[in-house]
Amino acid sequence: MKKNKIVKGMVVSGLLLSMVPAGISSAADEASNANAAQPKAPASKNLIVLIGDGMGPAQVTAARYYSKSKLNQEHLKLDSYYVGQATTYADRGEDGGKIVSGAVTDSASAGTAFATGNKTYNAGISVSNEDVSKPYASVIEAAEKSGKATGLVTTARITHATPAVFASHVRNRDNENAIASQYLDSGVDVLFGGGKQFFVTKDEKGKRTDKSLLPDFQAKGYQVVENAEGLQALTAQNKRALGLFGSSHVAYTPDRDASIPSLANMTSKALEILSADEKGFAMMIEGGRIDHASHANDFPTAVQEVIDFDAAVKVAMDFAKKDGNTSVVITADHETGGLSLARDNLYELNIDLWDKQKKSSEALIPLLTKATTIAEIKQIVADNTWITDLTDEEAQFILEGDGSSYKQEGAYNNVIAKRLLVGWSGHGHSAVDVGVWAYGPIADQVQGNIDNTQIAKASAAAIGVDLAATAAEMQAKYLYPKFKITREGAVLYPAKALGEKLGGVVAWDEASRSVKLTKGTQTLTVSIDTNKVQLNGQDAAYAANVDNGSLYLPLEAFNALTGSSMTWDSLSERLVLK
Repeated sequence: MKKNKIVKGMVVSGLLLSMVPAGISSAADEASNANAAQPKAPASKNLIVLIGDGMGPAQVTAARYYSKSKLNQEHLKLDSYYVGQATTYADRGEDGGKIVSGAVTDSASAGTAFATGNKTYNAGISVSNEDVSKPYASVIEAAEKSGKATGLVTTARITHATPAVFASHVRNRDNENAIASQYLDSGVDVLFGGGKQFFVTKDEKGKRTDKSLLPDFQAKGYQVVENAEGLQALTAQNKRALGLFGSSHVAYTPDRDASIPSLANMTSKALEILSADEKGFAMMIEGGRIDHASHANDFPTAVQEVIDFDAAVKVAMDFAKKDGNTSVVITADHETGGLSLARDNLYELNIDLWDKQKKSSEALIPLLTKATTIAEIKQIVADNTWITDLTDEEAQFILEGDGSSYKQEGAYNNVIAKRLLVGWSGHGHSAVDVGVWAYGPIADQVQGNIDNTQIAKASAAAIGVDLAATAAEMQAKYLYPKFKITREGAVLYPAKALGEKLGGVVAWDEASRSVKLTKGTQTLTVSIDTNKVQLNGQDAAYAANVDNGSLYLPLEAFNALTGSSMTWDSLSERLVLK
């Protein structure tokens, strides 16, 4: 799920003075909304969505081999619920300042699809693929609106992309402080994961402060816990709970001590709390670190993370079977790493060695980074693995790094993978379809080869909640425009895109080299040569800005044009309409 960070305020394309339509429009958005399943009588009272982040077919197969060989279990817990596979592609759009096809998704766009039923661009968190985006409602938000209890559980940061798409809306997934802040107003009852570092406020200029958000959560009735003991002490009487089990992500399975709960532990406690609600519940459970281990090419840890996820599947399925009124759907957002369970033309797998690594490669980073000699590298590898015959060439390769951002860790994992006879195509995502597993009434709606947006539509239909109506309420409150910040700190917005989104007409006058924005009796005239703005023929106190052929105006201009009093939420980077 790692992304090249999108530079805040960067606008690649906005309003072109030639009046080319702004933004990268997505016909899929409107078509998806038009075809969204209409709410019917609910087939289930409760909904559980489980996401194995980065869990492609090879990761599942590897965990099954491990289960058979090391755990004496012929199948994974999820195996008997297999119903089909899902596509993973995103919309064409901006990704790290470049335009990409969307064929290879990130977790934000894939998550938006299976949470809201809509495609979007990579990095977008439940917002549309436009220069001025609108928010999309998730099945969790629709369930919350219907009066059900709701929860998000993950081994990643709770502010990371997959949980974020279910209860927040930002143009850029990196804005995790905003995601944490939006959780406070989301109404979601149970939030379990990592990410404590993001539960702090930001000032008006968007800079982090030292003020914690945790007292604000407590004021709203959340019991805050930070370790396994605190989690276990929670009961169904704690109707709201925030569990933060790490400053960043929850530790990998092989690196955990007794103070850190497993995903199964978190799932069990969340179910205990949420199932006490008479109206039912909807929750999402994510095995978030399958993805991270696969990004790093840490094969033994990736396998352990799938096993950890599968244990949570068992908890969820045991509950659903006993309850008799719960739909469960399981899938992945994408595959990570391009994993192959064979390499070098050898028809073999060294499965007997898959459990011989003691700690994750992440735990070795401080040691690997500090090492300066081949002897030190050999000792680090010997201490953490079965390998006592590391060659000088292998050690030198680890010492120098693999040439990627993973450096020595990546090289270490490359050596381990070769010994295990598995391969990785790289450190990013791949575009393969992912598995779908389901139980209960929802199973009939996700069979065969489906698009990942069908997960959201089937989920909403299963519990009888209305995604479209919930989204309409949000869209009446917020817009998420592209924007730029001047050297003086002023926030400016693309004139054509925002003007038209607000119902205005924008026209270019070649003779006077000016742009006119009109709505009703109000007219803004902008001189491109002087940047002067006139409102109904009178000079305005504010100026325009032209940047790379795109025209930008301050919020005062749009408020004058529309007769409204919109405000700018700098933390969430959105316009508050009312």
